[in-house]
Amino acid sequence: AKAFEGFCKNSGITHVRIQKGKPTQNGFIERFNRTFREDVLDANIFERISQVRDLTNDWMEDYNYNHPHASLGNMSPIEFMNMKTQRNLSTLAL
Repeated sequence: AKAFEGFCKNSGITHVRIQKGKPTQNGFIERFNRTFREDVLDANIFERISQVRDLTNDWMEDYNYNHPHASLGNMSPIEFMNMKTQRNLSTLAL
């Protein structure tokens, strides 16, 4: 926790916490955590931490590059980011 707080301070980031017992104040991360827990942690039995790391890396790649998200118009996060980037680039004057 101290390393995280130090990183935030050195990076000029204000760390804001939600109220205890109010997970709805941070719905996006709560939903992400639930999906990760269901897809990775609850669905597998691990013998070594390296297995958790490897599966997490694979899952994150799939989650960001292949998995459609209803909140993003059924696009993957990378597709959504690329669309936003293209839209922003098209508004630049040359």
